[in-house]
Amino acid sequence: MTLVSDAHADHGATFVERGGREVVDHYGRPHSVGRAVRNGVGAIEMGYGIAVVSGDDRVEFVDNAVSNRVPESDGEGVYALLLDPQGGIETDMYVYNAGERLLVFTPPDRVAPLVDDWLGKVFIQDVEVRDASEEFGVFGVHGPTATEKIASVLNGAGSPEPALSFVRGTMVDSGVTVVASDAPLGEEGYEVVCAAEDAPRVFDTLLTRGLNAAPFGYRTWDALSAEAGTPLFEYELAGRVPNVAGIRNALDFDKGCYVGQEVVSRVENQGRPSRRLIGVSLPGDAAARPTTGAAIVDGDAAIGELTRVVESPTSGGPIALGYVEYDATAPGSSLSVRADGDDVPATRVELLFEAGSAESARLPSYPE
Repeated sequence: MTLVSDAHADHGATFVERGGREVVDHYGRPHSVGRAVRNGVGAIEMGYGIAVVSGDDRVEFVDNAVSNRVPESDGEGVYALLLDPQGGIETDMYVYNAGERLLVFTPPDRVAPLVDDWLGKVFIQDVEVRDASEEFGVFGVHGPTATEKIASVLNGAGSPEPALSFVRGTMVDSGVTVVASDAPLGEEGYEVVCAAEDAPRVFDTLLTRGLNAAPFGYRTWDALSAEAGTPLFEYELAGRVPNVAGIRNALDFDKGCYVGQEVVSRVENQGRPSRRLIGVSLPGDAAARPTTGAAIVDGDAAIGELTRVVESPTSGGPIALGYVEYDATAPGSSLSVRADGDDVPATRVELLFEAGSAESARLPSYPE
C-alpha cells in the first residue's frame, strides 16, 4: 500500500499493483510527465521491499551472500545480486551501510523470500534479519535539475556524491536520508528515505517546496529507464545470468565464493555470453503493436524475444528492449518483430536510446 495515497489521489493518480504492492501507474498524460522529468525534475514514490540486517557479523554475512563487495563504512552503498546455483538472478538489490545496520532495498515481492533465505542461513553468526518495508518511505527525485531540487529543501547536509553514497539531514523538521542514485533513468537522481509516518510531509516537500517537481508514476519510470538502457528486475533480470544481462556494475570478479559465482566466472572466462540485451526501434503506425515476449526475427529465423515495450516520452514512438543471440545482429540492422501473427518491421539500435544528464550505471556492457 502506498504511504501517501491521498496526495497521489489529489494529483489524479491511477494505481496499479506491482510486485504485490500498490503503486502509482500514472497521473494522466504519462508521456508529457516523462518529458517534464527529462527537462527538469520529477518525484516518484518507490515501491521497494526493505530488509534490515543487524548484528556484529552483518557485513561479512551479506558480503558472503551477494555478488558485489558490501561496503564497510557508514554512508556508502552498492548495487548487488543474489543468485541461484545456476547463476540466475533471484533478486537485484541496493545494500547500504547505515552504521550499526545494513539496509537492503529489493523489488517489493523479493524481500520476504530474501529474509526467509537469510534467516535459514544464520547459524552461529551474530546476525539478525527482518522485513522493515512498512517502516520507511522512499521517494525518487530524478531529472537534470535534481541536484538543485535536493539543495533547495535539504537542511543540515549537502547533496551526496558519488553514486550510492548518502547523507542525513532534515526536510521540514522530518529526518531524512538522501542517497545519490546510480542514474537508472539516465538523469541526475537521488532517493529520499524517511520514516513511514513522515512520508506525507516529505512527499509534499519534494513536490511543492523549493524547486517544484512533477509527480510521476511507474509507467513513466518504465519508459524513461528503457530510454536509458537500464534493465529492470521484473522485465530483463529475473532468472538471467548477470553476464547475459550485461550488468557488470553488480559484480566483483575478485571477491570470494557466493552462490552462482562459478557460473558467472565460467561465462566470463568464455569471453562472452550466449545472448545479449539490445534496443529495438518500432514503427508507430503498425497495425499491431508487439508486446512483451514477442519474437525478434531476422529473415526467417527467430533470434530472441522482447522483454519490454514502451512509448518513448522523448521521441514519442514505441521502443523496446529484448534479448537476442549474441552475434545475431548489429546496431542499425533491419529486423522484424512478431505481433498477432504478423511480422512488424523494426530496427536494432543502441541500448542508450536517449542521452540525459547522467549515464545509467546499469547500462549493459559486453565484451566485443
